[in-house]
Amino acid sequence: MQLITEGKAKFYASCDKNGKISKDLDVFYNPVMKFNRDVSILLLNNSGLKDIQLADIMAGSGVRSIRFLLELNKGIVDNIFVNDYDPNFVSTFKKNLKASGVKNTKHIIITNEDANLSLLHAKGVDYVDVDPFGSPNDFLDASIVRVSRNGVLGITATDTASLSGSHFDTCMRNYWARPLHTGMMHETGIRILIRKIQMLGAQHDKALIPIYSYFKDYYFRIFFKCIKGKIVSDEVLKQHKYVLYCTKCMNMEISIHNNLKCALCNDTKFMDYSGPMWTGKLFDSELSEKIFSSNKVGEYNKFLETIMLESRDKYNDIFGFYDIHEVCKHYKLAIPDYEILTNNLVKKGYLVSRTHFRLLGIKTDAKINVIVECIKKSSKN
Repeated sequence: MQLITEGKAKFYASCDKNGKISKDLDVFYNPVMKFNRDVSILLLNNSGLKDIQLADIMAGSGVRSIRFLLELNKGIVDNIFVNDYDPNFVSTFKKNLKASGVKNTKHIIITNEDANLSLLHAKGVDYVDVDPFGSPNDFLDASIVRVSRNGVLGITATDTASLSGSHFDTCMRNYWARPLHTGMMHETGIRILIRKIQMLGAQHDKALIPIYSYFKDYYFRIFFKCIKGKIVSDEVLKQHKYVLYCTKCMNMEISIHNNLKCALCNDTKFMDYSGPMWTGKLFDSELSEKIFSSNKVGEYNKFLETIMLESRDKYNDIFGFYDIHEVCKHYKLAIPDYEILTNNLVKKGYLVSRTHFRLLGIKTDAKINVIVECIKKSSKN
């Protein structure tokens, strides 16, 4: 093990000399997930939550919990439940608390048991963090049961290949939905994951509303606000629909059915589909702006700014996006200047924004035929 610094935390953890991340490390630590932990802190500091109980159910080295203790604003944390199944976790975590200079440990409840069991032993948890190595499926139900009214649930999934269409059968089996491997695969993937979690929430009369969702590196991360009630849970389920995709013209539509013909081609033989999935908003726009504005880590500014811009109210309602390079390849067009293309679409009265899901993607309410027309015009300028 070696002493590592992340944020304000200093802790001992295992690091493979080749940089390989494995759940078999003596003390698990994934440096790639630093951004994941940074955003969790930014979100909680801007959530308005006070005197809350937090649960970190797969703590590993304990870095996330230690950073919560050191970096969350005063008055946010009441108690924190810190758990890991590793038999040496308790001694390791206490050693890391000491290394980070955490002296007041009265409000820290340390457990060494199965993650789901640790949640069942906790009471009234206002923030549950689920960050597994792989799929979060095994930990969803207990997390949803335990998260309190108006609490926040943070879910990470690293099995993005199945959700994004590379492993079709796995997605159908694990997430009860059909994936689609297109340029938009990471947005449809995260929406499939959201819907699965919302379905589990609904059976407990809990409406799980996404307040901050993103794809980065190789994982999905979603924060949900938990609203208790049958009526609001039913309203969430009404936003579970299919996305229809025409492989001939690239037109994209949202529908409650999965067998409609293309609205532009007026044909059915080229149609593919994905879902059911969540078709509502991915962000709370006010929260997104606060997270961006309060970020002090320069390397993340562009990414957080892109999320903030695509989450603005009028853009937040737009489903999906188009990868301009993918469109140009499909239609055999020259790649246009992005700014010229954007201006041409705006002049026609359409909304246009970049998206964090794909560097070359544009989020717009324009249909594909309008986009193609504007690409042609932009390439001539």
